[in-house]
Amino acid sequence: MATDSGSGVAAITAPTDVTVSPGEPQTLDFQKYAEDTARALYTWDTRTSSYTQTYAHVRSWWMVLSDGSNPLTVYTQEFEETGINSAAFAQLSAYGAYRTATVVQTSCDNALAQFRDHPAPWAGLHVCTMTVSVTDRSEADPHATAYRVPVSVMVNCPPAVTAPANRCALAGFYTSASRIVY
Repeated sequence: MATDSGSGVAAITAPTDVTVSPGEPQTLDFQKYAEDTARALYTWDTRTSSYTQTYAHVRSWWMVLSDGSNPLTVYTQEFEETGINSAAFAQLSAYGAYRTATVVQTSCDNALAQFRDHPAPWAGLHVCTMTVSVTDRSEADPHATAYRVPVSVMVNCPPAVTAPANRCALAGFYTSASRIVY
């Protein structure tokens, strides 16, 4: 982080790596980006990918902010709160398990009471909370009943100086019940 020599105030610099990761949304529509992220977090298939590939898919979208407020340790913790980790994935692969997800409801920014009470610290940072319908299936039991989970996604978009110039980026997400933004 650079400091303004005249004021002594730390200046946040624009991200240098703005490469779009495979499968990452390329949009300025923060709600679409948040919904795509929520779907991706809860969609996987042991028949076509490894746990490492599944974990890395959305991880590659995560843009660590220069102030350190969204470390990768948070990503790992919240990703595992989706109900999958390497041990579970390995066990489920024996059954040809897979999960699908559909966003059924989305509320963003001022539609969320906690956002109104504690607004984003900078312009361009958005929060959306979605209800996601998730269905777990396997080759052994292709019929399953969907269940619903909440997920909050933080998306950083222009005009934020920490966002890529021409698209939004993932700043974080919460899947732990105690961290969901309502």
